[in-house]
This record gives sequence, C-alpha cells and structure tokens, in this order.
Amino acid sequence: MNDDLLRRIAEALERLAPPPPATPDLTGADAFVWHPAQGQLGPVGRVSRVALELLKGVEPQKQLVLENTLRFARGLPANNAMLWGARGMGKSSLVKAAHAEANRQLPGSLALIEIHREDIGTLPELLNLLRDSPRRSVILCDDLSFEKGDGDYKALKSVLDGGIEGRPDNVIFYATSNRRHLMPREMIDNERSTAINPGEAVEEAVSLSDRFGLWIGFHNSDQQQFFAMVEGYAAVYELPVSAEDLRTAALEWSMTRGSRSGRVAWQFIQDLAGRLGVRLTSGA
Repeated sequence: MNDDLLRRIAEALERLAPPPPATPDLTGADAFVWHPAQGQLGPVGRVSRVALELLKGVEPQKQLVLENTLRFARGLPANNAMLWGARGMGKSSLVKAAHAEANRQLPGSLALIEIHREDIGTLPELLNLLRDSPRRSVILCDDLSFEKGDGDYKALKSVLDGGIEGRPDNVIFYATSNRRHLMPREMIDNERSTAINPGEAVEEAVSLSDRFGLWIGFHNSDQQQFFAMVEGYAAVYELPVSAEDLRTAALEWSMTRGSRSGRVAWQFIQDLAGRLGVRLTSGA
C-alpha cells in the first residue's frame, strides 16, 4: 500500500471523525454569543445592561441571584436558576447586572454566554465546548419557552439532570421566561392524552422547571414600586424635575402604557430626559 493511498485513507477518516473542538479562549471579553452553526463563541465588546442598584422593586430577587452568582464565581456550589414571571420586570437585566457585579468584586471571574432560544437544542454541544475552559461561565437563555411539538425540552431536561457526563463544574445555566412551567397548557394536555402512562408524561412536562435549583418569580409592580424605579433613574441621571412633577408625569405615562413594569419606567425616563435635553449614558 503506497503512501498516497494511506494519506487519502487518513484524510477520509478525519472527515468522518473530526478532532474535538478546541477549548475557546474566554479571556478576550466578558460576554459572548453562541453561534452553533460555526461552533464558535462571538465576543461582545459592550454589553447592554442596567446597573444593579437601578433595579428597583425586585430586592429579594436581586439578593438570590447575586448571592448564587457570587458563590459560583468563588468556585463554590451554586444552582441553575430560572427567573420567571411578568414581562419587563428586569429578569434578564438582573442576570447581566449580577454578572457585572461578580466581575467587579472578583475581576475576570465569570464569562457571560448568551444562547438563543432557537439554539437550545445545541446546549449539550456548548457545554462540551466549555468543559475544559479555565474560566467559569454563566450561560443565559432569555425568554425560554416551548411550543407544541417542540422536543428541545427533553435535551434541556437531560442537561439540567446532568446526563451521563454531568454539567461541568465551571458552567451554570440561567433562563428567563414569562411562563411558570415553560410549556403551554395544550402541550401538557397533549402529553396526557397520548402517553402510555399519562401521569408520568405530564409530570415530566410540568417538572422541567423543577430541574432548576433556583426558581425565582417576578410579579407586576405596584404604583409605589413604579415610582421608586422612576425616582431611582431620575436621581442617577440628575434630571432637573421636581418630585411632584416626576410622579405626575410617570403616572400618566404608565396609564397610557397599561403597565408599571421596569421596562416602562425606563422608557418614561428616556422620554423625559429627551424632553429635558439631558443625555443618558448607555450603561443603563
């Protein structure tokens, strides 16, 4: 057998069984986006985030997420977390703010990696890529939910349960969702009607959320909490407006939007600052 034939056989075998992907370099940035088609992490130069102290009306949630994140950053045991509940109440903002605070206290300790909802089926691939990385990573999936016929939840369940290899010690998974149980009621009902053992099928579907060690609820804010958010922003950005005028304008804004969420509070501040001719730094 000549050398040329041996070379071609070796090349064919390499195509059939490519070498394992190289461990990514996570030192070039603090945040990345997972691109599964290329099997690569794209660095994010500037993360859009709100400072932790500006997140008002969610103090218990802030404490839970921050403490869990800091424990993980210190190399201590920590839980996967699901932040669920009302829209616009700062679920993903809290994760990004906790990540920033952990890196402020422990410089360079954590990378933040975003995985898009449509790519959640590639989560095992991402975990395998990160397994040997010396830097610890928080993986964030924003607005996670599953629709009828979507089988990706089984892959996520396997990852959360640990699978045969187990979740790497250097990775933790945070998800945000507007749904408490991640799945629509009709999907759970369908599992019940088609399963050999309906009780077990429904339990599997409903209990996906239970695989998260931290299950943190966010609820619509009341009027006083909404005012606290607005006043916090106004103080930080030194907006030249009286407390009475600020509250009056904020109340009118919230009524026209039909919501008193943190997102609506920030949108009001943007509008007010624009009318007052005040520039807002992009950090918020």
